[in-house]
Amino acid sequence: MTEERRVLVERNGHIATVILNRPDQLNPVDHLMHVQLADTLLELSADLDIRAIILTGAGRAFSAGGDLKAMAARFGTDAGRDHALKVPANARRLIHAIFDVETPIIGAINGDAMGLGATIAVCCDVSVIAEDAKFGDTHVRVGLVAGDGGAVVWPLLIGANRAKDFLMRGKVIDGVEAERLGIINYVAPKDEVLAKAQEIAADIASLPPLAVRWSKASVNKGVRAQLNEVFDLSIAYEALTMLSADHGEAAKAFLERRKPEFRGR
Repeated sequence: MTEERRVLVERNGHIATVILNRPDQLNPVDHLMHVQLADTLLELSADLDIRAIILTGAGRAFSAGGDLKAMAARFGTDAGRDHALKVPANARRLIHAIFDVETPIIGAINGDAMGLGATIAVCCDVSVIAEDAKFGDTHVRVGLVAGDGGAVVWPLLIGANRAKDFLMRGKVIDGVEAERLGIINYVAPKDEVLAKAQEIAADIASLPPLAVRWSKASVNKGVRAQLNEVFDLSIAYEALTMLSADHGEAAKAFLERRKPEFRGR
């Protein structure tokens, strides 16, 4: 049986475009996408003929983040417990892979980027977002700690207090505001996002490859030090909240389109 492709790759000269490929569900990141995205980025990084990687989403969204239907279905089951136990290793592999890749990654945030989708976006080296895209690390709104990278990257981009305001409240903004605050590099009309990312990728690909790759690696040395300092704790907290009653209530309320009632347990 052929494994479903959650991640597609298109090559054009020295540029590879990586596409999150679950468009009917707004590209939520499940276990298979975790694995395939990490594998794809690492494989492309090993190909020295590829000088820039564009990361985007199929359809009208970049990524809705976690799969809330799956969260609700597995909550309180053995499958849910097993998932929580596996989360730290799966998340660590993906986020570390993004920062281990020396090839520049340009995020073409073509639509909404929420939760883990927003985390992947802010981990890109350069990013372009659609003006009307909804953008936010909304983990807390579904009863989860922003543990899969948000607690590391957001403070580096906008400072600790602003980051806490976003992460503790699960604030959602549009692409224009994300660019204004410096969370995202560039903003463009929705139908021009990919073209802008391609322009940036072409510029990078025209420059001396070793100088570019090692400049990125040098900056990421400091980012990875912060990742090593924070990530294991934050992702462990996220895994714990996956077992909380508040998380189950949040997922269920979302599917039932009602306001959740949180009890702190």
